[in-house]
Amino acid sequence: MAIYMKFLQRLFRSKLSIKYVLRGYTYLHGSDSLAKHEFGIIDSFEENKWYSDYEPEKYNCISVNDDLVEELIIKYNEELMAIKTYFQVTTQPGTGLDYCGVTLIPPESLKQFKDIIIKANNHFKAKELQLLTEKITEAITGNKYLIHYGI
Repeated sequence: MAIYMKFLQRLFRSKLSIKYVLRGYTYLHGSDSLAKHEFGIIDSFEENKWYSDYEPEKYNCISVNDDLVEELIIKYNEELMAIKTYFQVTTQPGTGLDYCGVTLIPPESLKQFKDIIIKANNHFKAKELQLLTEKITEAITGNKYLIHYGI
């Protein structure tokens, strides 16, 4: 435990991101990556509401491992950046996913997002991306917003 505490102290002193803290924990404890991205469906979307609270249960979110999302962003960055999204509230338009924050993906952007995830899953062949595809399909069918919680 003392080694781990020294490791954390060095990381915080050097102002590295929490992602590296989590990866250090993973390295020391030999488990899968702890960092996850969460994707869920907003059943009753409210314009101008701040969706900054972390509520994955409320939106029945599924988890996607950060390492997989990171690879997806690297490989499909240009396509992801073409997707119109919002960051926390509809008064803050953006593109792509907010890696460390909350992204709102409107119904009109979901098909484009789904196409990228399907393409990525043809490459990565990950159960998490299959589940994400199903979640996006459910949002498309209901004409709902998708919410993404970054790490």
